Amino acid sequence: GLLLIMFSLVIGMLGYHFIEHLSWIDALLNASMILSGMGLVNPVQTDAGKLFASFYALYSGVVPLAAAGVLAAPIFHRFLHHFHLEDEK
Repeated sequence: GLLLIMFSLVIGMLGYHFIEHLSWIDALLNASMILSGMGLVNPVQTDAGKLFASFYALYSGVVPLAAAGVLAAPIFHRFLHHFHLEDEK
């Protein structure tokens, strides 16, 4: 789950740095804010940047759900094992 979040953060940083020409620290800030659901800090200036920000925001809506699923799967699996009933013949 943590690797998925870190990968997503790096993708956002690269996009904002190379497409919008933001400094690395501003790219980190924007990527972090979008990934956490808070919104952009620096306004997007270019059309390519607007497209990237749109798709990154949509992607960022799915990533926390996927990370939560990865983290919760072992707990849910153990819960199902606890209530497993054997068939009696």
